[in-house]
Amino acid sequence: MEQRTIMEYEPEQLEPYDFRRAMEEASRCLLCEDAPCTKGCPAGTDPAKFIRSIRFKNTSGAAETIRENNILGASCALICPQERLCQAACSRCGIDRPIEIKKLQQFAMEHERKSGRTYLNKAKTYTGKRVACIGAGPASLACAAELAKQGVEVTIYDEHEEAGGMLRYLIPPYRLPEQVINQDIDQLVKLGVHFELNHHVSTEELETLKAEFDQVFIGAGMWESKTLPIPGSTLDGVVMAINFLNEAKKNHGQIDRLGSVVIIGGGDVAMDCAATSKLLGAENIYDVFIEALDEAPAVQSEKEFVFKLGVPMISEFKPVEFIGNGKVERVRFEHIKNGSTMEIVADTVILAVGQKLCDVAKSWTEEDGLFIGGDMVNGGDTVVRAVKEGKEAAAKIIESFRG
Repeated sequence: MEQRTIMEYEPEQLEPYDFRRAMEEASRCLLCEDAPCTKGCPAGTDPAKFIRSIRFKNTSGAAETIRENNILGASCALICPQERLCQAACSRCGIDRPIEIKKLQQFAMEHERKSGRTYLNKAKTYTGKRVACIGAGPASLACAAELAKQGVEVTIYDEHEEAGGMLRYLIPPYRLPEQVINQDIDQLVKLGVHFELNHHVSTEELETLKAEFDQVFIGAGMWESKTLPIPGSTLDGVVMAINFLNEAKKNHGQIDRLGSVVIIGGGDVAMDCAATSKLLGAENIYDVFIEALDEAPAVQSEKEFVFKLGVPMISEFKPVEFIGNGKVERVRFEHIKNGSTMEIVADTVILAVGQKLCDVAKSWTEEDGLFIGGDMVNGGDTVVRAVKEGKEAAAKIIESFRG
C-alpha cells in the first residue's frame, strides 16, 4: 500500500446515512417513555429525543438536541463505543437488533455541518465571571461549553498547536477526520471561548491563574506512555503507541519504513496502531495481548476492523524479552497459562499497554481549590465519560458563583 492511504482511507463507518436510510432506521425506534438508551449515555446526549426528532423529519431539532447536550456531538458520533453504552441498552435488543444510534447521530451532525447552522446561544447570566481551563481535550471543552452558554468568559490553555487533545493528535483520521473535530471546536469559538495554544501551564503559573480567574478547571490528558520493565525495552525500534500515532498523524503518514511490526496490547489504542501500521504499508503485523480474544478491552467494531485488514491477533501471551543488538530484532513471548514460549521477528515494536499522567498533573488536586475532570479522574476512560465530567465540573463552578 502507498503511505498516503492513512489519510485517504475512508471505511464504511464514516459514510453517513442518507435521508431515506435515516428515516428507515429511526422508524424502528419504539419511542420508549422512559428510554433506556438515554440512561445509557454518560454524556447525556439524549438519543431518545434526537431519534424521535429524526423519525418525524425534524433533523434540525435532532442536531440541536445533540449539540445542546454534547459539545463533541460530531466526534462522538464516530468514536463513541455506543455498542456497549446506549445501543446496548436499546429496548429493541430483546426483539431483533438495537437502533443504530451512532449512525443517526452522525446523520444529524452531518446535517448541521452542511447547513452551517449554530444551535447554541450565549446567555448573560454570569457575565463578568472568568474561568481558566487547562488542557484542550474533551473534559475541558465540555466544561468550557457549559460555562460559555451561561455567559462566563472562558480561556482554554493547551501546550499543543491545535485544540482537541487526543481527539486531534492520537485518533487516526480514518476513524475521526480533521473536519469533524473542527466542526466541534467551531461551536466553542462561536460561543466566544478563547484558546491560548502552544502554552504550557507550569505549577508556578497555575497559582497566577488561580489569582487572575474566578475558578480554574484542569482536564489534563494522559500523555505519558506506560512501559514494560523487561529486558531490551530500550532497544531502538521499541516505540510508544502515543508517539507512533502522533507521528503518523502529524506527518500525514510519511514516516520511516516500519518493516515487520509487533503491537503489544489489546485496547482501542492497540487497534489504532495495528490498523495504522497496515495502512502505512507494514510488511508483517501481529497484535499480541494477554487477555483472551473476547476479553480484550478494545471495542468489538475496532477489533473487527483490524481483522478485516488482515492483521493476526494472538491472545493470552505476554512479552518477556525484546531481543536485538542495539536494534530490536525479535520479541519473546510466554503463554500466561501453560508457560509455552514463542518468538516473533520484529523491526518495530509498538507498546500500547496504557498511559499515565505526567508528574506535574498528578500533583494537582481539588484540595488546591481546583476543579478537575477527564483522565485525571477516570484514568483514561471514554470521551463521553470525559464530557460528562466536564459538564459536572461546570455545574459545580456555576454553583460556586451562586454561593
